[in-house]
Amino acid sequence: MRVLKETPKYPSPQSPPSPSQVTTSTSKTDTVNGSHEFKISGYTLSKGIGIGKYIASDTFVVGGHLWAIYFYPDGKSAEDNSTYVSLFIALASEGTDVRALFELSLLDQSGKARHKVHSHFGRALESGPYTLKYRGSMGYKRFLKRTALETSDYLKDDCLLVQCTVGVVKSQTEGPKIYSISPPPSDIGQHFGQLLESAEGTDINLEVDGEIFPAHKLVLAARSPVFRAQLYGPMRDHDTQWIKVEEIEAPVFKALLHFIYWDALPDMQELAGLSSKWASALMAQHLLAAADRYGLERLRSLCEAKLCEDVAINTVATTLALAEQHHCLQLKSVCLKFVALPENLKAVMQTDGFEYLKESCPSVITELLQCIARISEHSVVSSGYGSEAALDGGDVIGRRVKARVY
Repeated sequence: MRVLKETPKYPSPQSPPSPSQVTTSTSKTDTVNGSHEFKISGYTLSKGIGIGKYIASDTFVVGGHLWAIYFYPDGKSAEDNSTYVSLFIALASEGTDVRALFELSLLDQSGKARHKVHSHFGRALESGPYTLKYRGSMGYKRFLKRTALETSDYLKDDCLLVQCTVGVVKSQTEGPKIYSISPPPSDIGQHFGQLLESAEGTDINLEVDGEIFPAHKLVLAARSPVFRAQLYGPMRDHDTQWIKVEEIEAPVFKALLHFIYWDALPDMQELAGLSSKWASALMAQHLLAAADRYGLERLRSLCEAKLCEDVAINTVATTLALAEQHHCLQLKSVCLKFVALPENLKAVMQTDGFEYLKESCPSVITELLQCIARISEHSVVSSGYGSEAALDGGDVIGRRVKARVY
């Protein structure tokens, strides 16, 4: 009777691993660079120090190691018999097999920037970067002939300027970040918004057009410099628990409060109580004026962006007047270009808003005429070359602005 033994089966080493078993890592090798400038005063007095003897710079740190510049006035090699000056960079701290590149420069002091530079950066080195141990050095025995040096612009007032750049080679291997935590987005606006909706802890009532809005003084003061002065400044109101707000409609003030607590624009159409985009643009206009009044710069920018998107025949003239009154330069530019287009101009001039623009901001009419003249001139020049005029209604960021009637 034969007994069959079952041999366990293991995957072959040649079998490709399943995707879930594949991991990756990346090795990155780069240089950590640093530079040092060494001023050598009294060059003439340094001559005769002796072949192989050097003047050293102060030590400096690059890549976690100390380095020093060695200047040999009489040269490093006896065979050159002091014909050349030598220049080296040395590892001045304990280190084993420190790999580095270097650049040694003798600076031209005439202002012509004709420096004498020997560099290993940007070159293909056959054996790669140099490897140094403690007090090991790298440089040039025949950096420059002394006779050439002493008649050159490198020497000024008996001084030399040497600059050295060291690049220490560093390698590191990076694997996948197994442990990473993505923090949730900020929800501070939601918390403050819920505080407004619940009216919990309110300590001030704001009366606007007969409607009462409970709020928190500290929140108002933190968000608006105008509220801060009104509630806590030296000229604050006597009664800071009840304030009547004039010259603003209740829906607009509600939108203002929404931004103060939520840090976001509310639903304009819902607040306006109408479904048309025209009503939404009208609400944005009023909210921009309120933002300027209470010093809410972010709200002002949001309203300006909203109005730029919603430029239309029925609203552009009043938006242009608003932009002029509240110094919204980008919005003003968009409106001027929109109105000046031949296909829009006549229709805009027939709106009530254009009459308001003429009465409230007469100077803008002059700017509008200049804009129209520029477009007309551009049209004539373009036609003269047989090409279509580039009157696409582009605004300051190159977006096409099309005429819309709501």
